[in-house]
Amino acid sequence: MAKAKFSHALDALRSIAADVLARAKAGGASGCETEVSEGYGQTVTVRMGEVETIEYNRDKGIGVTVYVGKQKGYASTSDFSPKAVADTVDAALSIARFTAADEAAGLAEPELLAKEIGDLDLFHPWDVTVERSIEMAKAAEAAAFRLDRRVANSEGASVSAQQSHFVAANSNGFMAGYPSSRHYVSVAVIAAQGDEMERDDWYSSARSHRDLASPEAIGDYAGRRALARLGSRKIGTRHAPVLFEAPVANGLLGHFVGAASGGNLYRKASFLVDALGKPLFSPLVQLREEPHLRRGLASGYFDDDGVATRARDVVKDGVLEGYFLGVYSARKLGMSTTGNAGGNHNLILAPGNENLVGLIRRMGKGLLVTELMGQGVNTVTGDYSRGAAGYWVEGGEIAYPVSEITIAGNLRDMFRNIVAIGSDMLVRGSRQCGSILVDGMTIAGD
Repeated sequence: MAKAKFSHALDALRSIAADVLARAKAGGASGCETEVSEGYGQTVTVRMGEVETIEYNRDKGIGVTVYVGKQKGYASTSDFSPKAVADTVDAALSIARFTAADEAAGLAEPELLAKEIGDLDLFHPWDVTVERSIEMAKAAEAAAFRLDRRVANSEGASVSAQQSHFVAANSNGFMAGYPSSRHYVSVAVIAAQGDEMERDDWYSSARSHRDLASPEAIGDYAGRRALARLGSRKIGTRHAPVLFEAPVANGLLGHFVGAASGGNLYRKASFLVDALGKPLFSPLVQLREEPHLRRGLASGYFDDDGVATRARDVVKDGVLEGYFLGVYSARKLGMSTTGNAGGNHNLILAPGNENLVGLIRRMGKGLLVTELMGQGVNTVTGDYSRGAAGYWVEGGEIAYPVSEITIAGNLRDMFRNIVAIGSDMLVRGSRQCGSILVDGMTIAGD
């Protein structure tokens, strides 16, 4: 494994966090929490075989939240000097004394805090040289260009290596932190035929660079996707089954997480208010949160509140079993935290037995969606309307590409009408799923 190149050791971050807590207590805070972090990395982008950008990043920061009774103040700094740390804590204290009291404010109870914290194999520094990054990016782009002379342009290929570490602490006795890494290779190319141009992309992301797909495979697939979209047509308005390819199906899970998250729930800005324990999805949907997966892209033993995370069923046999709550939102709702301050952890939709080709055959006739555009999703009502592109399917096979269409429905109906889930599991971030077949939606075209 490559050697880490942090400017500060983890023990130094712990020392700064301890200084923050001590200063806050001396200044009259009844409670304090802080996060001290540092990160570094590089990103190289090549376009049309030429280097376009070489970016180095090295960042650090301290965030301080203090409580004076039920009053809260927050301040931050990127300066690790003792004077800057003291000034930041004092600023947070000053802000707290001028804010209104909030009965839900305050640290997590000590018994909820994570105590046993193991190694989840999240840190794999990648000491890739700029020269090697350029070679990889060029190889990804070249693989797409080799396919067909119609792949004639590119939006660029990038290779990025990122490493970070942090310490989180609070005055209820919690202090923990760890290093992590995340790397990616991406490419976006344009296929042209006459006056028509179609763009598509692909990327691979992982904790370890050894788990990334090869640049050549990424470029080849991006090129094939762009070529397949040439000759796109519009289609007439109709009601038909819609198959969401895995990358866009992930977005459906994202809409669910947003509606089931504490902030939207306590503000009554979600169609899932009071939905707990009720059927929400098709009975075949099983959705679990697995925060302790080794090398998981959203793994962790504690959330942003320091609360211990745990594996759990979020949806079982289509029934909504749990929300996504941090300490504050749970108190606002009169419920218990689920250890989700900061978001969900490795939310996994159980796969079915059929791959994408099998789902296309099962659908028979309908729309395969490979790209979505716009933000037409209303979390309050569940109404869903987004621009889309993909392929029209006839007789269980792709007939032709389609574009400039809109798909519309309501998330409640879409979730209930899931009739199949693909085995083509895609792992790119905090949510993992295969393609999703929805029985019927409105498709608006010509």
